[in-house]
Amino acid sequence: MIKYIFTFLLSISIQGHSMTIDNVNDIRADWRINSDQVMGGVSDVYFDQLDDNGLSYYRLSGDVRTANNGGFIQALMLINNNFDAYKGIKIKVRGNGEKYFIWIRTPAARFPWDRYSYEFYATNDWKEIEIPFSDLTKTAFYMPRSLNKSKIRTIAVAAYGKDMLAQVDIANIELF
Repeated sequence: MIKYIFTFLLSISIQGHSMTIDNVNDIRADWRINSDQVMGGVSDVYFDQLDDNGLSYYRLSGDVRTANNGGFIQALMLINNNFDAYKGIKIKVRGNGEKYFIWIRTPAARFPWDRYSYEFYATNDWKEIEIPFSDLTKTAFYMPRSLNKSKIRTIAVAAYGKDMLAQVDIANIELF
């Protein structure tokens, strides 16, 4: 009986629980950037910290070009946590109206192009996007359908798939 009560209380305490991964000011992720240049592409990538009316944020920008079989830029966070207690990611973004992606990798992503993916549009106004882990789409047939939240290794924001000038601002990333 005590086991059931403990399980019930634990499930109640997890509901509504969130964890900030990066808020730019005092909680920082371990960020890396890369582009299709790692495989011979010609896209340029930039990642800057900026401030606007007291709000600090990151800006992922660059010239995404599909020449030489390229076509992506990304800023990714190295992760080493178990996220089993969370339902998804919440990210505060704005941008230039283009389509961008959240890419999550686990050990099930065997090749560099394998990932769990979610697409969104970043408009001129700041907005918070809630992305349930269950809404991520796997990119390879051999990957498990469901993301293993205990094995997340990277979370990336990316511009991908077409020639474009990318500009997406990121002000906060948290788990919910």
